[in-house]
Amino acid sequence: MHRAWFVAAVTFVTIIGAAAFRSLPGLLIDPLHQEFGWSRGTIGAAVSVNLALYGLTAPFAAALMDRFGIRRVVAVALTVIALGAGLTVWMTAPWQLLLCWGLLVGLGSGSMALAFAATVTHRWFTARRGLVSGILTAASASGQLIFLPLLSWMVEAHSWRPAAVTVALAALAVVPFVWILLRDHPADVGLKPYGATEFVPKPPPLTGAARRTLTVLASAARTGPFWLLAGTFAICGASTNGLVQTHFVPAAHDHGMPVTAAASLLAVVGVFDVAGTIASGWFTDRFEPRRLLAVYYALRGVALLFLPMLLAPSVHPPMVFFIVFYGLDWVATVPPTLALCREQYGEDSAIVFGWVLAAHQVGAALVAFLGGVARDAFGSYDLVWYASGTLCAMAALMALVIRRRPALPSLAAA
Repeated sequence: MHRAWFVAAVTFVTIIGAAAFRSLPGLLIDPLHQEFGWSRGTIGAAVSVNLALYGLTAPFAAALMDRFGIRRVVAVALTVIALGAGLTVWMTAPWQLLLCWGLLVGLGSGSMALAFAATVTHRWFTARRGLVSGILTAASASGQLIFLPLLSWMVEAHSWRPAAVTVALAALAVVPFVWILLRDHPADVGLKPYGATEFVPKPPPLTGAARRTLTVLASAARTGPFWLLAGTFAICGASTNGLVQTHFVPAAHDHGMPVTAAASLLAVVGVFDVAGTIASGWFTDRFEPRRLLAVYYALRGVALLFLPMLLAPSVHPPMVFFIVFYGLDWVATVPPTLALCREQYGEDSAIVFGWVLAAHQVGAALVAFLGGVARDAFGSYDLVWYASGTLCAMAALMALVIRRRPALPSLAAA
């Protein structure tokens, strides 16, 4: 078996370990509201800072990986995540939540974002890129599957502090695996990328990571496909991380559903997300990615429009169908979006995808905050579900108008 598959496996495990922090924000809203009296809007603001930094850090992290190597950047990122999650145990004021969970965990998680998966896929694979990107994207959902039921039980039985400590320890536990097993480039072990016909030498470290990241952004921003990809991915983030992952548990609890039951439903989303994302990667290797994106967003929008009618005190078959359906579509958008970035922007596709991911997280951050504000103002999440469903319909139309273009030369050199 080619060494690239072992590198992909280490990357998968690393993202799983880092995914623990992604499971916790939605479980914190009600406990922090009850213990400290903070409004849901205030707590949602900290989550929105986390989500925004998660996206805005990603393109710079991709450039830093080109400069310092994947291992160093990822090991430092995991340590920062552990520090931020651990310090929340002693917080007593909202600004401390913003600092620890918003700033520190946001910066660390941004370096562990999908740009990490994109960089590994681009360096180690020439063939099967769609499949590999789907598998690595699914790792985050697998982490949610592993940690969410455990964390929800901890929050219910022992308060939220043990759950925060568990997140910190999970991030730290992965650091040795990254340092010992992960390699930056196939040339480090004298191999060709998987599927390549010729040996690819390791490029020299690139200086000026921040300047290169901004240069790539400036060049990509002059092209129409960038704004369409960023816009669709912003809606993707709004309808997943920002809305369902952050607000589904408290919304279900509003209708009388126990927190552990609602968290278990989100874990089931993680189960089917793995299958859906890997299948999407397989489809992306064989079908037109623009049409795939349009189908994914349209189906997601329809599902969100029906959700307010499905929320109830107990789990019933229509709700299970929604969870399965939404899980299959959760981040199925990533492989075709990555494929379009590679098609349009060539060697700079990882950095461009980092900026597209930044739009994803900005959309998620806005809805994480506005969802809490809407719940405080109207006493219900119904308006947010309907608005997100409408946005998904717009994303489907935007995906269809992305024009096919040949890959461009390096934008940083333009």
